[in-house]
Amino acid sequence: MTTSISSAKNPRIKWLRALQKSHERKRSGLFIIEGTKETALALAAGYEITSLFYCPGLLPADKTAQYLSQLPAGCERYEVERELFNTLVYRRESGGIVAVAVQKDLALDNLKVADNPLMVVLEKVEKPGNLGAILRTADAAALDAVIICDTQTDVYNPNVVRSSIGCLFTNRVAVADSPVVIRWLKDHGVAIYAATLEGATFYHQVDYHRPSAIVMGTESTGLTGVWIKHADAGIKIPMLGKIDSMNVSTAAAVIIYEARKQRGF
Repeated sequence: MTTSISSAKNPRIKWLRALQKSHERKRSGLFIIEGTKETALALAAGYEITSLFYCPGLLPADKTAQYLSQLPAGCERYEVERELFNTLVYRRESGGIVAVAVQKDLALDNLKVADNPLMVVLEKVEKPGNLGAILRTADAAALDAVIICDTQTDVYNPNVVRSSIGCLFTNRVAVADSPVVIRWLKDHGVAIYAATLEGATFYHQVDYHRPSAIVMGTESTGLTGVWIKHADAGIKIPMLGKIDSMNVSTAAAVIIYEARKQRGF
């Protein structure tokens, strides 16, 4: 059954807006997915969609039928008037869909990787846009995992989902504290390559053929000492201009693709 909504005072609209806030996502265990591509990727990854808000004026009838047919029987369906729908989305070209889904347990113990994994570890990344961009690179490079340590931003922040273009759902993602991740990497025989400026080797001069984790730090201060202490090698990117660092998502992409190049893609 589909319910029509035209008022911003509707309780379900107020609830949807509340899910923009981290505390409500944490309390409910739910999160927002904006966009047709992102929703399709979430469904393909096995995420449970509990509610779907859609705008007939933005989503063609055949596409509407396609998406509605993929939803579980108990999923709430809301048809939202166009002007109201446009107040709910960041991108007006989102395709006319906003979904609400159940968060998955991203515990490190649930992570399954190949025998010779290549992964990226992110410590205290602060900006949702940077996390989303790194998830896109991880998908493009077909990394085995993205591990997020001591997170400073909610993985299920709508800006992460949006900036990753749904790659939050296409990657194997785990979240844990740094000491736990370091122990896990050591136990699995994964070399730790820590991005740092101090006492580091140029990133293209290390060998990524063995099980490898490329570890990136926060945008403002880089990696903390615990990662430097336990790293198999420090790595850095040559900086040939006036500044001494790149945006973390750009730096991650440069190093990830060098590792992929060494492995013959």
